[in-house]
Amino acid sequence: MNPYQIDEPTVISFSGGRTSGYMLWKVIQYYEGRLPNDAMICFCNTGKEDEATLQFVHDCETNWKVKINWLEYHVGDPKYREVTFETASRNGEPFDALTTKRNYLPNPVARFCTSELKILTIERFAKLSGWDEFDTMVGIRADEKRRAAKMRDSKRMPLIEDEVYQETVQAFWRSQPFDLGLSFRDGVTPLGNCDLCFLKGPNQILSLIAQKPDRAVWWAEQEKKISGTFRNDRPSYADMMKFSIQQTDMFDNEGGISCFCGD
Repeated sequence: MNPYQIDEPTVISFSGGRTSGYMLWKVIQYYEGRLPNDAMICFCNTGKEDEATLQFVHDCETNWKVKINWLEYHVGDPKYREVTFETASRNGEPFDALTTKRNYLPNPVARFCTSELKILTIERFAKLSGWDEFDTMVGIRADEKRRAAKMRDSKRMPLIEDEVYQETVQAFWRSQPFDLGLSFRDGVTPLGNCDLCFLKGPNQILSLIAQKPDRAVWWAEQEKKISGTFRNDRPSYADMMKFSIQQTDMFDNEGGISCFCGD
C-alpha cells in the first residue's frame, strides 16, 4: 500500500510547517489534486503562531486548491470554533482562554496546551463531523524516529514509511513558487509553532526575544496572570525579556523538547 493512500476516515494534521506541508502535498499528488471524501485537513491555531505560519497555511490552501479546516480551542461548547485566515486569532486568544479556565500554566511535564489546543480540538471537530473513529496522519520524518516513538499508535506517519528526510523537505520547498516565510537554520525553524514555546531551547528563546522583545510580552503576562511560570528551571519570561540582549549566553547550549506540534 502506498503510504499516502487513505482507506478509512483520516485527519491530515497540518502544523503549518514545511514538513507537514510536504506530507500534505504528497497526499494531494497521490490523489491527483482531489482528496477522497474520507480525508480532511486540519490546522489548529493557538494564536501564538507567527504571521508567516498563517500566511503559509493560506498559501497552501490557495495554491493547491484544497479545503483546510482552521480550528481554534474555545471554552464554550463544542470547545472549538472554525475560523479562516482572515478571522484567525493572532494575539494568543485560544491559549489565553485555556490558561484562564485552568488557572494553571502548561509545563514540560503537563503539556495540556498541546492536548487541548491541538489534539483534542481535532478530535472534537472530527467527531462532530460524523467520524467516531479515524486515523490521524502527522508529518514526522524518517530522521525523527525518536520523536515518532513517543507518538500514540493511532498516528500514521507516511514520511517515515517513504523514508523522507529533512534534506528532501528543504529541497522541495526551494523548488516551489511559495514557501514558509520563516528562516531555517541548524536543522530547525526557530519560529515554528508557538513563537516562544517553553519547550524550545533557552538560548533559542533568548535569541528570538533579542530580535524582537515584544515577543515575550504575552508570555510574561501569562505568568503574571497565573502567578507562576511555564518552567521552574529557567528565569521567567519577564526576566528573559530584560536580560536577553545583554546576556544571550546565560544558558548552556541546551536543546529543545519535541512535541506533537511538529514542523
